[in-house]
Amino acid sequence: MKIKQGDYVQVIAGKDVGKRGKVLRTFSHKDKVVVEGLNYVHKHLKKSQQNPQGGRIEKEAAIHVSNVMLYSVHYQKTTRSRSTYEMKESE
Repeated sequence: MKIKQGDYVQVIAGKDVGKRGKVLRTFSHKDKVVVEGLNYVHKHLKKSQQNPQGGRIEKEAAIHVSNVMLYSVHYQKTTRSRSTYEMKESE
């Protein structure tokens, strides 16, 4: 996975298309990322001593890596990431 924690990404598919944010966490074994301020879901809480009212909270959910693209803050546009390899000549 080429997207790392702390990178800026833009969503290219799903309900938050066009929005940008910073990657908070990555799950490499699932190929998912959590982006700051995007893909909110409601989590329902049962009544307990810590939360006597119960209710529901908004929480950021993970987005699949294929639905986000690296965003270059310097150039103000999305970029494709590449890997380059250098071959060493044997002597």
